[in-house]
Amino acid sequence: MIWLQTVLGEGFAPVGAVMTRLGEEMVLIAIMGFLYWSYDKEYGKYVGINILAGCLWNPMVKNVFLRRRPYFDTPAIKCLKPVTARADIYDIAAQGYSFPSGHSMNSAIAYGSIANHKKKTWMWIVAVLIVLMVGFSRVYLGVHYPTDVCVGWLLGILTVIIVSFLQKRFGTGPLLFAILIASGIPGLFYCTSDDYFTSFGILIGAAFGVFFETKFVKFSNTRNIFRMILRLIFGGGIYFGVNAALKMPFSSEFLKSGTMAAHWVRIGRYAIVVFVMLGVYPLLFNVTDKLFKKKVKEV
Repeated sequence: MIWLQTVLGEGFAPVGAVMTRLGEEMVLIAIMGFLYWSYDKEYGKYVGINILAGCLWNPMVKNVFLRRRPYFDTPAIKCLKPVTARADIYDIAAQGYSFPSGHSMNSAIAYGSIANHKKKTWMWIVAVLIVLMVGFSRVYLGVHYPTDVCVGWLLGILTVIIVSFLQKRFGTGPLLFAILIASGIPGLFYCTSDDYFTSFGILIGAAFGVFFETKFVKFSNTRNIFRMILRLIFGGGIYFGVNAALKMPFSSEFLKSGTMAAHWVRIGRYAIVVFVMLGVYPLLFNVTDKLFKKKVKEV
């Protein structure tokens, strides 16, 4: 790792940052949002549920091994891009543990699921290249050991296999979500990092959101490029807006305190945000679809 940073230098950091973003939360949310809201709802559910399971299981494994990030113990290794930019790079609760790599695991799940669903050779090639770039960037940026990345890839592949099987066996209904949520409950007794509680809340919100949409909303996908882009942009705005609004009743000190109360607030906050995104926000699609069809008829 020291050799890699020495050869490439810090000037390569912007390139490494672009690579690593392909495995970050916001990119994965954008992918799930595009597939679910616009392209193909069932495709989006398949990919999204695989990702959510991986996001929950990864910190559960991390909080067992408690491996500190490379730059913690080896001063010669530089942290060129911390996981949480606003927090101290040595704040483990905010930056998370090192083993296994969440970016590597989640990118293997996301892009592997996309390729696995379509089963096209070119998609597999692109998926493998992206996953390799993400893993390489994590090592270069000084935030993961190579073993973190390799095990992250392995767990990502296993997650796709396991959750894909569960989806085929139980569908994407309440029973599947109940199984996944139950698998995450043990983490409540030993996990201390924020990423676990965030993921647990997201999974709970997704369970209620998908159920609500299936029973009461039943929106239709669209292949109109303009409407696809609008759905994604407004969805992103809702994500940030609702999340920010739910933080307002609490002080920043409390939210960062690491207490169990703060963790439960985090779980509740993300559960509400995702429920709104997956279940409530699509209600607007039915309204806008009617308006769009009306305008087309008038023309």
